[in-house]
Amino acid sequence: MRFRLTPRETSFYDMFAASADNIVTGSKLLMELLGADTPDRGEIAERMRAAEHAGDDATHAIFHQLNSSFITPFDREDIYSLASSLDDIMDFMEEAVDLVVLYKVEELPKGVDQQIEVLVRAAELTAEAMPNLRTMDSLTEYWIEINRLENQADQIHRKLLAHLFSGKYDAIEVLKLKQIVDVLEEAADAFEHVANTVETIAVKES
Repeated sequence: MRFRLTPRETSFYDMFAASADNIVTGSKLLMELLGADTPDRGEIAERMRAAEHAGDDATHAIFHQLNSSFITPFDREDIYSLASSLDDIMDFMEEAVDLVVLYKVEELPKGVDQQIEVLVRAAELTAEAMPNLRTMDSLTEYWIEINRLENQADQIHRKLLAHLFSGKYDAIEVLKLKQIVDVLEEAADAFEHVANTVETIAVKES
């Protein structure tokens, strides 16, 4: 790690950790949605919406700190990219839950549970990794595993699409379900964007 003669703003680390912890909350709400009866999904959607708003607040706090800090722990563009990608994850997860409720989906197709399990694991790994930005320790394993999980998510997504187009569902239902599984795939991609940004930061700081 490069030796620095100037002090650095350290509150960013805490804000990134808080943002990632909030994503874990969102991923657990996704998992809760899987086992919920249709009438209970609206209440879960409300809690997810509140978590998404909390994520927005965390992102705005990071941007405000970035704009008001003379010295930052790493490059400003990387701070912005990391905060934005974390925010994207919450946005996609909230959108998926909202679509399930709005479309009145009674039964999610087999395979969505696997998508969500991948997201939960990625959320946990991301939350564990954020505090390590202080020291840049034990981050290589993190981004390698996130990339592996994203590849797994791609495979699950392709199988889901094949299932949706198998003829089991009518055309309107296919459109509804495809939008949901696509958004969940976007969430997995966003986790990879976070990991790639962390890798970029670690390389620059080495």
